[in-house]
Parts: sequence; structure tokens; C-alpha cells
Amino acid sequence: MQVIATAGHVDHGKSTLVLALTGQNPDRLAEEQRRNMTIDLGFAWTTLDSGEEIAFVDVPGHENFVPNMLAGIGPVSAALIVVAADEGWMPQSAEHLAALDALQVRHGLLAITRSDLADPALARSRALAEIRATSLGEIDSVAVSARTGSGLDQLRRSLARLTHGIRRPDVSAPVRLWVDRAFTIRGAGLVVTGTLPQGCIKVGDELVTAPPGIRVKVRGIQTLEEETSTVTGVARVALNLRGLTRNDVRRGDALLTPQQFLDTTICDVRLHSAVGNRLPSTLMMHIGAAARPVHVRPLGDDTTRLSFAPALPLRIGDRALLRDPGRHQIVAGMTVLDIRPPRLRRRGAAALRARQLTALSGNPTEAQELAHRKLIRRPVLEAMGVSVTSAPVAADWLADPDYWQDLSRRLTALASEFATAQPYSDGLPLETARQKLGLPDPSLVKSLIRPPLALHNGRIIHRTAELPETLAKSVQQVRDALHHAPFRAPEAQQLRELQLGEHEIRRAVRAGLLLHLEGKIVLLPDAPELALVRLGRLEQPFTVAEATRALATTRRVSLPLLRHLDGRQLTLRLVDHRREVARR
Repeated sequence: MQVIATAGHVDHGKSTLVLALTGQNPDRLAEEQRRNMTIDLGFAWTTLDSGEEIAFVDVPGHENFVPNMLAGIGPVSAALIVVAADEGWMPQSAEHLAALDALQVRHGLLAITRSDLADPALARSRALAEIRATSLGEIDSVAVSARTGSGLDQLRRSLARLTHGIRRPDVSAPVRLWVDRAFTIRGAGLVVTGTLPQGCIKVGDELVTAPPGIRVKVRGIQTLEEETSTVTGVARVALNLRGLTRNDVRRGDALLTPQQFLDTTICDVRLHSAVGNRLPSTLMMHIGAAARPVHVRPLGDDTTRLSFAPALPLRIGDRALLRDPGRHQIVAGMTVLDIRPPRLRRRGAAALRARQLTALSGNPTEAQELAHRKLIRRPVLEAMGVSVTSAPVAADWLADPDYWQDLSRRLTALASEFATAQPYSDGLPLETARQKLGLPDPSLVKSLIRPPLALHNGRIIHRTAELPETLAKSVQQVRDALHHAPFRAPEAQQLRELQLGEHEIRRAVRAGLLLHLEGKIVLLPDAPELALVRLGRLEQPFTVAEATRALATTRRVSLPLLRHLDGRQLTLRLVDHRREVARR
């Protein structure tokens, strides 16, 4: 299916033409039929000779109902522009075309109506000239008369060519359905309608409203008044929802695939088709079927920051338009560049931000966004509308490669400087490193640790720091003895004879040569892993005495070692003081 919005001046025959094409009157309200004027959105559909189903969103042409018109054309990608032969190009023709241009709609068809009342040539020539200067460019045109039926067959053939040229949507994309109607049906409950541009909805699916973030279940689906269990974009859909009341949803709200969109109240945008050099400080933004008053803060020549409430589920690359309701004028189209922009706190921050935005196109790539953001969680980047292929650097964190290499260099320098300033310390604390690097998560620091750096007991050790010759010989003697009896830690007297005091042991630990447990107890760095192998052979749980025998040592060593293993959650201490090896 393809969904096409009508556009054109009031009383130029949009609804009459839709009725002639579909056999359905899109003016559903009694007042619309009484006044013979479209007030709200109307809908009708037909099947072309090609077998393609098309649905029409018939929008109001009167200037008093422009917001309703914008709600109708916002979610669609093609337009049927209607101009009456006997009246020609009119003010609302221009405003509707400005809206299509602002939204960068690129697929359209011109219908010159009432061609039985006047020669359509003049109206056609003027309309095509106006359209040619917009995003629609060169389009086909057909002269028709809904009263006589002249030109309707040709119009249907032109519609078939138009729909054939529209790119097919991604049915695997997340759902964002802008609600254009919401009503209740006795015995069924709440029903909402909208144009589904892409994605897939099935009966039983869970969606979330935006706003206010209520989870709902799809209990029924209709498209073109036919019940179905599955619908894919593009389609006009009516959803029967469980979990909402009529007061919970209104036009302009959205139904979303959970956790696939980010709500925002601030975004940086690029303007196009702007009218004039300066925008008013307050405008109305229209996107999909939603409208929001926005505060406008200019950044650069064609970039602006918009602030609004309540929040909207936006993505990078979204197209919208800005309208001045006071002047009844569309003043600019816009492309969303960033939905998580930085705060502008310092003098000159706006100018700096404008320079940064010059590198953003609104057609986001992973490399471009990572270069811009440096560091971001994968689900957040994907929810912004960016396709991600690279592997995370830690947990679900993604990083710009150049930024990540720079962090690695900085961490190595920090650890080296710390070792030089505090040669007898146990190493640079992990939390200190996180703060100095300005990173949000300790897991990122851990992922940066690679030789010559090592992590020991929450501290980062720089292992290339050379030990003095005398100290190196003493440490090597201890290591040689431990290689033969890994849990026979040297006595305090032996350490004194080797001149291994507190400071010397710290330097050896920082160099990755020894593991310090408590007091004067030192072992080799791999002692915990070796101990787990031996303890794992015991019947679980085990006592301290059983562990001591298995390790071929004394309680002087086994107790500190077991406490070390407990602290690393490698062993679990039970209420009866026995222990067991933790499952990994």
C-alpha cells in the first residue's frame, strides 16, 4: 500500500476528486458535509488497475484548519496537489506546497480539477512552475473533471506510476505511528488511527505511548476496514488498544516499539527553505501528526536549537517544519541533527556549537556520530536512528577509535606519573583514573588496561617501572622459593633478612612480581587461581583446616588467602564458617 496526502486551496475539489477515485466520501463529519468543506482529516482508499492499493489522507484546504492539514501530510511521503482550472493558483495552494517543500517531500502528482469549466492550461502552467522550484521538482500533471469523469482513468494510471517510483519501506524498522485520530467503540474500547510509514505491527504486540510512556497491547488491527493480524508499512491502520482510555491519547501522540526511541525536549536542527533571515523566538513545530510550541535559539547561519515540551520521540534525520501561527506562514523546514545536544553554558558556546554542526548531515553514519560524540552506549545510539556494526569497547559502550587510542595513551601516562610520584604505593586507584579521564563507567577504564599496565586489587600498576638491582635480587629469591612451594609464604624474619620492608613489597607488587595479602604475607600473583584449582577438588563446602591441608601451608597463610578469595567473590563463606568455591 501507498498513502498519499491531498494538498490544495479550499474548495478546489480535493474531497470530490477523492470521492470520484474511490467511491468513498472522505468528509466523515456531519458539519463537513453540511458546509461542503473539509475541516478535519478524511480517509479513503482504492485499488489501482496495477493491483496497488492506495489510501488518501484528505486534508483541509481552509487557512483556519492548517494545523489539521499539517497533521495529515506529516507522516506521508507523496502528495496529490489539486488546483482548480477555473481559479488557478491560490494562497492555500502556496501554503500547502510550502509545507511539502519544508518536509522535503519528493513524490507528487498535479491534478487540475474542474477542467470542464475552464481551460486547464493556464492553471497547469502556473502550478507546475511553482512546484518545480520545490523539493518535488518536475512532476506529472493530469486535467480532470470529477463531474464528467474526464481524465480520471489517466489520473489512475499516473497514480500507479507515482507509487511505483516510491522507495519501499523497511518492514524490520521499529514502529513509530503518529496518532491522527483516537476514539472509543462500544464493546471494543479505544481505537487509534494513523499512517504507518515503516515497520510491522502484529496483534499481541506491546507498544509504548509517547507521551506519557504507557505500555499498551494491540488487541486488534484494521487496515482499509479489513481485519488483519499483521500490518506492515506503508499503511493506513486502525489499532484497538488494551491498556489506554480515551483520555490517555490524543492527536500528535505516538505509538512506539519499546526502548527504540529517545524522548527529547531539546534538539539542534538545520533549516532549509527558510523565509527571511531571522526567525521569531517562538514558533510552532509540526512533525508527523504532532505540533509543539518551540523556543528558537539561533546557532549559525542555518542551524538552530529548539526547546519544547512535552517531549517528543525524535530521531536524527527527522524532517519537520516550523510555522508562525501569528502570520499564518510556514517559515522553514528543518532536519534534526542532534537530539542529545550539549548544554550551552559558556560565552561563545553557541558559535562553537554551530561550527560542530557543520559536520553533521542529518543522514547519520556510525563513524560520523562516534567522531561527534566520542563515547556513547550502543542502545542509545541505535535509538537515535544510527545503524551500528562495530563492537563495543566495554559492556555496551561504543567509542570513536581515535578518542579511544588517546584515552589509552593518557591512562598509561597517568599510571607512569603516579608511579614516579609515589614509588612505594600500590598503584593508581581505578576510581582516580576514571575521574581524571572523565569517563562515566569504571568498566571503560578496565578495558583500557593493557600491557605495560595491569589491574590489581582495584589499582592500576605500571609494570615497566624497573626495580633497583638489590631489590630485584631479593624479590627474585622470594619468587624462586614460591615457585617450589606456592603457598609457603616467607616468614617475617626472612623478609627482613632480604631487606623487604613495606615500601619494597609495594614496589614489587606494583611491578606485578608479588601478591600482597595481609601484614607480611606475600605470594606469587597467580596464587589465587592456583588455590582455586586445589580447593575445587575438595568436597564442597570445606573447612579452613581442609583448605590448609589442600594448600600444603599453615593457617598463617591460608586464612589471609581465603579472605582474599572471599573479597574477590571467588569463594563463598557460609554461616557455619565453611566455604565453597563460587560457580563461574
